[in-house]
Amino acid sequence: MLSSLFNVAALALVADVAFGAAVSSNVANSKTAGSTASDIFPPASTKVNTALFPDESVVGFPGPTPTGKEAAAAQTAPIYPYNSGAAQSFPLAVPQPHGSSGYGDKFDITKYWGNLSPWYSVSSADYGLPEANPLIPEGCTINQMLLLYRHGARYPTSGAGPSTFAQKVHNATASGFNVTGDLTFLADWTYKLGAELLTPFGRSQNFQLGVEYRQLYGELLNNFTEQDALPVFRTQSQDRMVKTAENFAAGFFGVPEYLNQVNIEILVENSTVNNSGAPYEVCPNSNIATRGSIGSTVANKFANNAFNATLARLNSQVSGALNFTATDAIEMLQLCSYETNALGYSKFCGLFSEEDFINYEYYYDLSFYYNNGPGSPVSAAQGKGFLQEWLARFTHTYPDATSALNKTFDNSSTYFPLNQSIYADATHEVVVLDTLTAFNLTALFNGPPLSATGNQGSNTFVASKLVPFATHFTTQIMTCPSRNQTKQIRFLVNDAVVPVSDSHAGCPVDKDGLCPFDTMVNVLQKRVAEINYNYDCFGNYTASAGVNYNGRAPKS
Repeated sequence: MLSSLFNVAALALVADVAFGAAVSSNVANSKTAGSTASDIFPPASTKVNTALFPDESVVGFPGPTPTGKEAAAAQTAPIYPYNSGAAQSFPLAVPQPHGSSGYGDKFDITKYWGNLSPWYSVSSADYGLPEANPLIPEGCTINQMLLLYRHGARYPTSGAGPSTFAQKVHNATASGFNVTGDLTFLADWTYKLGAELLTPFGRSQNFQLGVEYRQLYGELLNNFTEQDALPVFRTQSQDRMVKTAENFAAGFFGVPEYLNQVNIEILVENSTVNNSGAPYEVCPNSNIATRGSIGSTVANKFANNAFNATLARLNSQVSGALNFTATDAIEMLQLCSYETNALGYSKFCGLFSEEDFINYEYYYDLSFYYNNGPGSPVSAAQGKGFLQEWLARFTHTYPDATSALNKTFDNSSTYFPLNQSIYADATHEVVVLDTLTAFNLTALFNGPPLSATGNQGSNTFVASKLVPFATHFTTQIMTCPSRNQTKQIRFLVNDAVVPVSDSHAGCPVDKDGLCPFDTMVNVLQKRVAEINYNYDCFGNYTASAGVNYNGRAPKS
């Protein structure tokens, strides 16, 4: 239960669906799977004994407590603190791929897990800005920062592939099977994962993200002091989303300071309530195979023949009632990802080769490119709500309800303040990608539509770079007196500065990725106007893989 000191707006309201229709959630409700009472911590009958173990307010004797000036590393640091990846930065034990390594020690399998990868810093050079840096350019001063970020590592969603594979092994045990070689461990393996909730590593990711952003942008808190106000940070009502916002806030403000230094607004996530952080709940076409889910179909088609050599090797090491299929290959690779993120290590990782991990990444590339990227007919519509809210914060005007945003709360300075210097909204990876598509950041998807054969070619889209655990999309607004127009704006994704000159008319070619503020606002307002949420989410049309729709539904 949330502390009574925690200033939270729990927003459970009647339906505010923009165009009436509602669909079932494609994200299952949070629950714990496969656990017994003896497995769960803390024990149900226990509680903290505050009489014997009083908190600091009772104990006293705090020692000197002078507060220093706020950090402003984004403005003042000479170098940026890039994150090189989970294997280097966090206590995860990641084995080498099976067999000889053509890449040597440089092959980090955690960077080939698609949306299950821990986030790492992406190079601006990957998108055509080799000289760009996340630090504020010389001669500019940061005024405002807007952050959209994903929850950290979680357990699988309820009924997902890993638990299905575990059930298959369990069922085969009744009939008997034998394993040898690489699979010997499977004879004693048991499924140890929960469902939906953040893992300890996932909590640390969001906490560390909060610490990083306090170091980079803490100076902007001075604006709240001047206004005599507390910031409002937003999240969704699923347990992992609430814990995400809390851990981020704890990292940003400190413990227990975050309990009374930030308002955390919890927006209900289900199929009867509009919510820009969960737009798939109220966009029926999101879950139709020939529309918003074409990525799942093309990814599964690719996987059917992507792991043949490894499946032949693994099936030669098992006899009896167990035989592995292409679906099992994906599920075992997912177990590699999930077990490593949850338990710190997984023996499933060592079953697969470098080529397998490259194909595993491409499986997710296809899925996300066509479900929530430019190859999706509904992604821009689903990201439109956040785009409208971003513009509202830019222009200090409340948005129109022509998307999945919740107008009930987006017209109130209490729940949707327009004058904050720091914004931080937590959401899901699909919504981050929907939003990047709605913002028309085409440099992230540059190249031909992804091919189902596995030949990505020159396309810049890589799921692990854009939608990993704790991924984050940052907007920096600054004044630059040395520029012709002093107010400038730019976008960063996982530390990579994204160029906008080719996709946003009027934005100049700029080595730092800057665009005049008024120009960008005008371009994004036009983008909002061209996205037909009603048609894209409710219309009758057919979409197919192999097309870059720019996130928009095809016209019949």
